[in-house]
Amino acid sequence: MTRDLNLNDIQGNVTRAYGRYSFPFARYVFFHFPKPEAGRAFLEEVRQKVTTAVRWDENNPRPTCTTNIALTFPGMLALQLPVRTMQAMPAEFIEGMRQRAFILGDRDQTKVEDAKDQSWLKRWDPIWQKSRAPGTLGFGVDDVHALITLNVQSKSKTDLVTPHPELDQRTDWLLKVAEKCGVKHLAGVGAKGDQPYQDASAVFDKIGDAILPTPKEHFGFTDGIGNPVFEGQLPSEVEKTAVIGRGKLMGNGWEPLATGEFILGHPDESQELPPTAMPPEFMQNGTFFAFRKLHENVGSFDAVVAEEAEQYAKAMGVPIDEAKETLRAKMCGRWSDGVPLSKVPTYDEWVAFGEKMGFRGEGVDPIEGYKKNLAYVASPDARDFRYGDDMTGFKCPGGAHMRRMNTRDYLDPLNKGGIDEATGKPYENPDATSALNKRRRILRRGLPYGPHNFEHKDNTTEQGVIMIIMGASLFRQFEFVQQQWIQYGLDFHQGNNTCPLLGNHDHHKRHTIPSDPNSGKPPYVMSKLKTFVECRGGDYFFVPSMTALRMMAMGIVDPT
Repeated sequence: MTRDLNLNDIQGNVTRAYGRYSFPFARYVFFHFPKPEAGRAFLEEVRQKVTTAVRWDENNPRPTCTTNIALTFPGMLALQLPVRTMQAMPAEFIEGMRQRAFILGDRDQTKVEDAKDQSWLKRWDPIWQKSRAPGTLGFGVDDVHALITLNVQSKSKTDLVTPHPELDQRTDWLLKVAEKCGVKHLAGVGAKGDQPYQDASAVFDKIGDAILPTPKEHFGFTDGIGNPVFEGQLPSEVEKTAVIGRGKLMGNGWEPLATGEFILGHPDESQELPPTAMPPEFMQNGTFFAFRKLHENVGSFDAVVAEEAEQYAKAMGVPIDEAKETLRAKMCGRWSDGVPLSKVPTYDEWVAFGEKMGFRGEGVDPIEGYKKNLAYVASPDARDFRYGDDMTGFKCPGGAHMRRMNTRDYLDPLNKGGIDEATGKPYENPDATSALNKRRRILRRGLPYGPHNFEHKDNTTEQGVIMIIMGASLFRQFEFVQQQWIQYGLDFHQGNNTCPLLGNHDHHKRHTIPSDPNSGKPPYVMSKLKTFVECRGGDYFFVPSMTALRMMAMGIVDPT
């Protein structure tokens, strides 16, 4: 089924992950509305610059800098939207990320929640420590009300490591508009709170003689490959291949997900319209997202992998370099270049695959290898795999990061673990579908932040990933995955073991790597995991449609 969307009414960052469209730099600027009329005036100015989801072509060329806007619940309160409209907003959006920290695992989940214990909050950037402070009821003078996201291309084709000057120009324009309208620009970004806004960019690396953007984050993993595809998002001719490995796996193969999983006002996978506040046109074509600043403890990660690799190398009788790369892959679910374990499960196969594809090897030009690797990562082959044929986790461990984030067909109730005595191989269910996964998918937006390269990084370096996680239901999609699949392990038969990359490892430090008995090698249990990723703050935001932005700017939201 093809669904026609009003792309003029939908903000562009909903349908596009800008980084994939050659926007390697981003800036996130935060504002506070002291008075409702100031906020309305600000929205009126900004909405005229907002980038919509209209497709880019020769008649509508790709902009140099994109602009999008989102609002917190306190921000919508500050605009004095009608009580009936505000009361119908989702509970999790009303409460915000700070109040949901216990659910999300940002606080110690092994202890009874203690409202007086704010030790976890000290890790957050000052801007988020001040926002939604207890007792303010959404009316704090430092509450984050609006987030403006700017994504920009590189300065030129010969200078890829410098953002285009329009990023600073658009930022200066925003700050002048805020000052003119009486809106407060909120700084306080960074551990010391000394940054006026949150910058982010692709991580660059030296490839041959050139410095080029990579699809990797600071741990060195190729990232952002499996973003969902939904009905109406892409032109039909593009959707045919883009949906492979990114949609839902059904009886007829890969199909796009229902639009209503990600955009309000459209049918979702239950064939229902997601609940919305009145009036209906106010939330139509809008969505929600969680903005999370995730700090990466690169020093701890490298040290743990190095220590575990020494034991793994001895146990498996392999070289230390092979041990390190294998452990990293078994934690993530992909090799560092993006090749999935589910298709290329062993180190020797991975080396041979890279040489066959021209990624690396004797005589391979580094630039050409880089281009071929990027082409592969963007191809259906990097996404077209399943987990229902690997219930034992011999290829990709059951607790690996990728299996937790997108379970694919793993949860099909007819799947069966163990070894088939008749064949001596793991049981397979060729008819397995992703029916129990399709309501948990999330759109991934955002970019890494911190140094542009892979050098001189330890736990104190300001580095990590800005995660913008979109969906029609923060509770059913983002919060469920974060709590049940990242911080718990029961759905993956992992007991209390959390995600080896994103999980909290203050108490549970293990990651189990099964081994095929036919290999003659024993299973291996990583037992020294530390918490590699820590939340540095964030909140829940509503992404209004262009219609809703105009309604709020004019003060004409009428729920009757």
